[in-house]
Amino acid sequence: MRREIGQIFKGEPVTEGAGVKLHRAFGYFEASLFDPFLMLDDFRSHNPEDYIKGFTWHPHRGIETITYIHSGDVEHGDSLGNKGIISSGSVQWMTAGSGIIHQEMPKGDENGSMLGFQLWANLPASHKMIEPCYREIGKDEVPEIVRENGTKIKIIAGTVDGIKGPARNIAIDPEYLDCRVPAGLEFVHPTNREYTVFIYVIDGQGTVNGSEVKNRSLVLFDKGDELAVTAGKEGLRFLLISGKPLNEPIFWRGPIVMNSMEELDLAFKEYKDGTFIKHNP
Repeated sequence: MRREIGQIFKGEPVTEGAGVKLHRAFGYFEASLFDPFLMLDDFRSHNPEDYIKGFTWHPHRGIETITYIHSGDVEHGDSLGNKGIISSGSVQWMTAGSGIIHQEMPKGDENGSMLGFQLWANLPASHKMIEPCYREIGKDEVPEIVRENGTKIKIIAGTVDGIKGPARNIAIDPEYLDCRVPAGLEFVHPTNREYTVFIYVIDGQGTVNGSEVKNRSLVLFDKGDELAVTAGKEGLRFLLISGKPLNEPIFWRGPIVMNSMEELDLAFKEYKDGTFIKHNP
């Protein structure tokens, strides 16, 4: 059964971190619809003033943050001792687990452009307090398949045409694809019927089940075995993301997401008391 459109979201501009201007495709108020995903931020800008102040040191617990860089550099440092630069085409998959403190400082490219996306994924109750994990996936580690009709698919997580992405062994069994469909062609993709599935358009124009979609359109699908997207005259590029719903309570404040108010209060108390970090670097 082909998936129908559940809802189309347009998102809204927000300011986060130390003053980063970005576009939030969905977040706190829509999280229950996107289970197991919590938030998707689009921080594409050609003006360094929009991003240069960055995301200074802050904590996370109970979630995973997935940062996908299309263009530009982001400096990263964290309480595990990781330090480096996430560059164009790279992915940072950070499992906060029991707690991590980090900073992300966008630097842009030689032209002053910074193009990227950050997705937050929830962790199940059984994984909320696991040891934190940081995975940096380089551009060359992300496989890209090119079909006979010219469709290109970068596979960050999941499997397409027998090719697996580098992000594996993740609790929510995610699929994260970057898809480019030539003008006028239809893209059909199988999905797990019970999983949450959405696409986020990042370039071009097209249609989904007869409804027009364009840059920054997010389509959340109803249940089904496959989805279909048709590219317009300029072609279409979108992120395709899916995952297994957790169906667990969400208690969320700032950068921490837990399963009860007591767990949430404890996390902030420990951060204030200096006992937040549970695992040695």
